[in-house]
Amino acid sequence: MKKKKDFLFDKSNYKYVMIGILFIIIGFLLMLGGGSKDPNIFSEEIYNFQRIRLAPAFILIGFGIQVYAILKSPKK
Repeated sequence: MKKKKDFLFDKSNYKYVMIGILFIIIGFLLMLGGGSKDPNIFSEEIYNFQRIRLAPAFILIGFGIQVYAILKSPKK
């Protein structure tokens, strides 16, 4: 008789992990750009709301979802 292999995480845990990774990727994509083509010219565009507030919030939310996915106990 074969013993059933038990996985550490449940299907819902993996779903939360993927959602968390998606939030982190979106956060890093929101940080892209804002630089100047000419290195001698400074661009204030790097200090806009999207790069200073929104992108780090997405990344922190993504890491929070990751922690929740790891700590969530699977249904038995």
